[in-house]
Formats: sequence, C-alpha cells, structure tokens
Amino acid sequence: MTRRVPAPLLVLAAVVSVQFGGAMAATLIPLVGVFGSVTLRLTIAATVLLVIVRPRIRGRTTSDWLVVAAFGTILATMNLFFYGALARIPIGVTVTIEFIGPLMLATILSHRRKDLLAVAGAGLGVTLISGISSTPWASIDLAGLGLALAAGAAWAGYIVFSARTGARFAQLDGLAIAMTIAAALVTPVGVITAGSAMWTPDALRRGATIAVLSSVLPYSLELIALRRLAPHLFGILLSLEPAVAALAGLIVLGQQLSVPQLLGMALVVAASGLVMGSKPVPPMPEALVETTNQ
Repeated sequence: MTRRVPAPLLVLAAVVSVQFGGAMAATLIPLVGVFGSVTLRLTIAATVLLVIVRPRIRGRTTSDWLVVAAFGTILATMNLFFYGALARIPIGVTVTIEFIGPLMLATILSHRRKDLLAVAGAGLGVTLISGISSTPWASIDLAGLGLALAAGAAWAGYIVFSARTGARFAQLDGLAIAMTIAAALVTPVGVITAGSAMWTPDALRRGATIAVLSSVLPYSLELIALRRLAPHLFGILLSLEPAVAALAGLIVLGQQLSVPQLLGMALVVAASGLVMGSKPVPPMPEALVETTNQ
C-alpha cells in the first residue's frame, strides 16, 4: 500500500509523527517525570522492534558491540536531554534549538564556506526563538535552553554512531539492539523516580502512543521512503521539523510562539534546508543504513 504513496509524503508523515509524539511526551512528563517518560518510550519501542526485527545476536565482534553500545548510550542521553528540555520550554523552541546539532555536523562535513553563512543565520534564529535578546534574564529558562542544546549535540553524535552501526548491522538489527541497550540504561532510574505512577493505565497508554509516534512509525516510513527518494530531498523535508513541532505544540499543548520566535524558527528552517539539501546528514538511522549499503 505504501508503494502507491509518494516518497515525500511518507517523509512528511514521519516528521509529523515524530513531532506530535514529542508533544504527547510533554503531557506524560508531569505524570511520571523525565526518566519515567523516557523509560516508557524506550522500553515499549525496544520491545516492538525486537519482536518485529528479531536481530541477529550471534557472530558479532567485540568492535560491533562497542559501536552499538555507544549508539545505545547516545540514544538514551539524547532522549533524556530532549525530554528534560520539553519539561521546561515549548516544543517548538526545543526542536529548533536542538536542530543546531545536526546542522553544525552537516556544515562541518560539507566543507563549503557558504554553509557558514547559513549557520550564522541559524544562530540568529536561535537567538530570536530563545527570547534572550528581548526577555529579562530572570525570566529565561537557561536550564531548558541548555538541555535543548545538549540534545542537539547528542543528536549529532547519534547521527555519527547510527552511521557506524548501520555499516555493521543489517537492516534494523543495530537500531533494535541499541534501543534495548538505551532502555536498559534508563529503566532503573525511571522505575525508582516514577514509582507506581509509571504503571497506571493512563501512563502506559500515553507511553505506548509516544513509542509508536516517535519511534516505530517514523522509522518504518522513512526506511520505505528512502528507497525511492533522493538524499538531498530527504534532508530538505527533515528541515521542516521545527515548524511541525511548533504546530504540534499549538494543537496538542496550546503553546503559542511570538512573532520574533516564529521568525527565528523560519531562519533555522531555511538554514537547515540550504545545508542539508546540498549534503544531508539524516538524523534517522535508516537513512544511514540505506546509504552505507548502496
């Protein structure tokens, strides 16, 4: 059925799924906390992937396990930083600032001087959307902004190690194993901090929804789309994530951004489109699995 759907629409559907999953996560955090929310997302997603993928465990080298373990650790860290930022600042702001990570990585890998101008524009955009230039320091959530930046740095590391994992593990084997490792790292703290609240029907329902929207569905859609879509178009479409995040925040959470913040978001989206459209570095591991196997 998905073969009849144009590949760009599949990527857009994945982008929408991820960002609305993030907006849903913001409703789960008040119930079970950051660690509890990440635990539910990762454990449910890992379980689904293990059942579907059934990754091959035997025959792996020590180097393979070190790479996938690093990938899983970064995956856990990225989610913790991102959810920590979601607990403090709007999702549109969080995703826009987080996008600086893959944008900087793409710029470094492109070796093109003109991409530095795009990064400068993105820097201005981040300044506008953060509100630092127009808001009193006492009113700025510096911790939230810092967590979003840390999530962006982790996202860049995620891209690098997903590529290395994709080169060593076939299809989604590496992702399934890394997701399991990430879940194992986070779960003990999540269970302790969230307690019995994590096992309520409401929390489990929200966690399952987030796992599907943020992991299982977008990974599947992008894997299918990348078989029929040029990499530079994939990068351009992914650059729409901050705008979609803002829309998800408005619809699900009632979060409204000011005109300067919307302008800042537009600058980041434009910069990302310019840089990733010429030499994309896709944040989803499937993209890197496909390109490394070609």
